[in-house]
Amino acid sequence: MKVYLAGGMRSDWQDKVIDSLNLVDDEPAFTFFDPRSKQPGNAERKLSLEEYGTWDLTYIKQCDIVFGYMERTNPSGVGMACELGYAYGVGKTVILVLESDHETQEDRYLNFMKKVSHVVYNNLEDGINYLKTFGE
Repeated sequence: MKVYLAGGMRSDWQDKVIDSLNLVDDEPAFTFFDPRSKQPGNAERKLSLEEYGTWDLTYIKQCDIVFGYMERTNPSGVGMACELGYAYGVGKTVILVLESDHETQEDRYLNFMKKVSHVVYNNLEDGINYLKTFGE
């Protein structure tokens, strides 16, 4: 099962997802496409917006599931909203964790992401537990 991780890049939530799901019966149950890996470590040149977008859409096309996490501290969520909409449009399963009481966006606008998600949770643990069912 291939999973694309969509969401903020500041809190390392991706590590929690990967660590929670990496092994089932001592075998890898999931392959993760983690957008943090697209930027080389200490590269002098940053990827352009077009390069980032191409990377994202390429791996969304290749995945089975898009797992989106909209933390209440995510400063924008615009990129993730695009990723979720694209994934939904090309027939991928979309799991969204949408925390409430967002710090910079109005929740009523963020709720639109629910329209392009198959299942929505309000905390990361519940989303991870649901994602686990695809590896069993």
